[in-house]
Amino acid sequence: MKIRKSILAIPLSMSLVLPVTATSFAAEQAKPSVTTPAAELRTSLDQLLTEHAYLAVEAMRKGAEGAKDFEASANALNANADDLAKAITSVYGAEAGKQFDTIWKNHIGFFVDYVKATGANDQAKKDEALKKLDGYSGEFANFLANATGKRLEANSLAEGLQMHIKQLIGAFDSYVAGDYAKAYDYERQAIAHMAMVSKGLSNAITMQYPDKFDNTMAVTPAVELRSTLNHLLTEHAGLAVDAMQNGLDGSKDFQASADALAANTDDLSKAIASVYGEEAGQQFKDMWTKHIGFFVDYVKASAAKDDAKKQEALKNLDGYRMDFSKFIESATEGRVEAGALADGLQEHVNQLTGAFDSYAAGDYDKAYQQVREAYAHMLMPAKGLSSAFVDQFPDKFMGEMPSQMPKTGMGGTSQEDSQVPFEYLLAGLFAAAGATTLALRKKAAKQS
Repeated sequence: MKIRKSILAIPLSMSLVLPVTATSFAAEQAKPSVTTPAAELRTSLDQLLTEHAYLAVEAMRKGAEGAKDFEASANALNANADDLAKAITSVYGAEAGKQFDTIWKNHIGFFVDYVKATGANDQAKKDEALKKLDGYSGEFANFLANATGKRLEANSLAEGLQMHIKQLIGAFDSYVAGDYAKAYDYERQAIAHMAMVSKGLSNAITMQYPDKFDNTMAVTPAVELRSTLNHLLTEHAGLAVDAMQNGLDGSKDFQASADALAANTDDLSKAIASVYGEEAGQQFKDMWTKHIGFFVDYVKASAAKDDAKKQEALKNLDGYRMDFSKFIESATEGRVEAGALADGLQEHVNQLTGAFDSYAAGDYDKAYQQVREAYAHMLMPAKGLSSAFVDQFPDKFMGEMPSQMPKTGMGGTSQEDSQVPFEYLLAGLFAAAGATTLALRKKAAKQS
């Protein structure tokens, strides 16, 4: 059964097909903003491209295991591909959208061929799948280079696509070999790399069609902040699902999945610390880690069929979301309202526990639909938090980043590109220390 509901939180087709008429962004151009038309485009691509990497890794693992939810995971990956094809169609038309759809789904099929060949221990078939993936990288690079009017370079694109292939294959091979820590490291690299793909592609499109985006840019210090939070918060949702499923199943890779989720928490904490200082960053980490622990409690209680413990875990999650919301409201000096944030966090809780409950009940199609909803939902707090941070520290996000495309194309081949560290965030916030931040840090600490 296919997942019919589109999970595009901010439909790319709407951002491109409908002209920007009612609202002018001239005012935003005079000050840093994370809510420009170009920022919305990049957010849509952040969501779909990073989700592709996440779902591809999941489907390949499920295929290797012969898991009962393999078909549902593959359907979710195909639904993501359908959304990407719609996005390309909205930019370049039906013919280009169809061409994209064929090329993109072919490359998914080549990964499936690799998984099947691995299961059959057929090296010749594995080599054949890799050869087809190599051909795909060249074909798709030429497609994007032509579509963007050479704003993206075919050779550099092909290099970036080869990195994507190596990361997904690396994650799968490491998983099959039982090196779970390495497998999850590759998965995180693959997700981060696709955020760089989003950066390159959204930059090229906004340069190509500036009028459609009211001459706003997809690459500015403020948009980099929002994109960084897009990446880390959506990844949190995806990795939380992994850990919860693995905990229920007693999977051998449970600890590695939990460690990957903890590494994501570390990165989020660094982001908060770069804005508000080390004390606030540690306070964030403590609260965020606790809420993950409450989800683990929910998993353990579900496995033990202990309804009382499940309700206790939910009660603890309810307390967490109120404490966390007050912390963020205080840190942002009321720019993020605690009640509204608490409501959004409740939806996050409902989505993750709902996806887990559906998985536990064997309703895998519903589970993966809820997973996609949970992934997309995290774009909302990313938007709200980045908006508040930029409004609070506007001077730190003034100026424009280079609009020319880097030669590395869709993410390039450097270690720096593949990891997507916090250079972008820190570049806009390196001066966010001093008296103002110190005062905020002390204010936030009082909430603990």
